[in-house]
Amino acid sequence: EVLRQTTATKTSRGGATTRRHSMNRALWRRGMCTRASGTNSTPTTSPTPRKFYVRPDQSGKVAGAALGTLLRLGTGALVDGYRVSFVKEPTTEEKTYSVARVAGYRVHEESKKGTWTRPEQPLEFWEFESCPFCRKAREAVTLLDLDAIYYPVTDRSGTPDTFRSIAKKIADDAGLEGRPRFPMLRDPNTGKVMYESDDIIQYLYQNYGDGSTPPLMLRMGFLTALTCGLASLAQGGAGGSYKPAKKAEQNLVLWSYEGSPFCKVVRAKLNELAIPHLIISVPRGSAKRQQLYEMTGTFQAPYLEDPNTGVKMYESAEIVDYLEREYALAST
Repeated sequence: EVLRQTTATKTSRGGATTRRHSMNRALWRRGMCTRASGTNSTPTTSPTPRKFYVRPDQSGKVAGAALGTLLRLGTGALVDGYRVSFVKEPTTEEKTYSVARVAGYRVHEESKKGTWTRPEQPLEFWEFESCPFCRKAREAVTLLDLDAIYYPVTDRSGTPDTFRSIAKKIADDAGLEGRPRFPMLRDPNTGKVMYESDDIIQYLYQNYGDGSTPPLMLRMGFLTALTCGLASLAQGGAGGSYKPAKKAEQNLVLWSYEGSPFCKVVRAKLNELAIPHLIISVPRGSAKRQQLYEMTGTFQAPYLEDPNTGVKMYESAEIVDYLEREYALAST
């Protein structure tokens, strides 16, 4: 179930300790988010969602991301244990998400693995989009239908308030040896802090799956790393470099899943601007697709919610434009 509580994560900034609060989605769903003062006058009207529409200027990026998903054989597109069936449509006016409806029946998607243990607080990752080892970990998060806060470590300036510097302090406090490595996971539910993508994947399956072995595409060793690396190359290394940007006071929220090329384009921009974001995983088979459907009257990913401005919007190209307009700093 999607988290409905506000959680706080301590971060170190220049010797002072501040709190970065994750968003209270229950308030947003009631429309209680308002525009923060002093922000750009960005329109809050969401563009009409158009399924599978690719804006011409984004076609290369979407194609590259789609090629990456093909190289990974669609890993991260479906929830683990995915199964599909046809069920009869209810006679009431109940709003029910379905990818297709035919002759009084609708397609019903779910995981056959039943109920998994869900963390009370979202997991936290320090990582970046173009890292092949980070991709493996994100795929596992999507497969297990978990929500997680991502702190992009693309700013390599070394100043104390960058997420790379914060990750080092967290690792040092946890007793992890050597220089920071990514991805790095911190689980606020257990206090666990760890490196190494394979160890992270195993940890996630043991604690938030059914304890089974992760899928083959996540445990092929060198071949997994190679295909993840090729997938990053197909995207042109998007989301691996940093563009100066203003800080987001609150984490943005992105309804997304790793196997979607449209979501990957938005993720790359969030990483380029080093914007922390909570990803609500909505792979095929996720019950959270129904939640977004009830919230907005439709389902499409990605869907962005920015509590700093009150903006809520569909359409990957328009989301990228919004992020650039709202957060990127003018080059000098």
